[in-house]
Amino acid sequence: MYEQHRFGMQLTQLSRAWRAELDRRLAELGLSQARWLVLLHLARDKALPTQGELACSVGVENPTLARLLDALEAQQLIERQTDEQDRRVKKIALTDAAIPLIAEIEVIATGLRREIFAGLTEQDIQTCQQIHAQMLANLEKNT
Repeated sequence: MYEQHRFGMQLTQLSRAWRAELDRRLAELGLSQARWLVLLHLARDKALPTQGELACSVGVENPTLARLLDALEAQQLIERQTDEQDRRVKKIALTDAAIPLIAEIEVIATGLRREIFAGLTEQDIQTCQQIHAQMLANLEKNT
């Protein structure tokens, strides 16, 4: 039982440390963790998401995302576009100004991943992914 507790604590520490280090490295770009996370989600999504879809994807509440989007819009990194099907709905799109910034984020994030995964084999990573997938499936049974 102690090892399970320790595993959970290590997982939490890893997640926090990874995000904190990435946040530290991205601070030079003038982006908070919340902002770069929204930009990356937008960059990786093929379709333009609605604000609600983006909030779900990023894992924040709609009012929190609205403030983030206001800030990103003020930086001219995103724009809200009216949905042709429902004019009340706004789709969130990256601007051309965001593209080089996202490329910089990706370079920094890729460098950090290389450092974090140093010394691990592909098999190590696959085993860890399988363990995490099973743990997530167990959690989803409770929701």
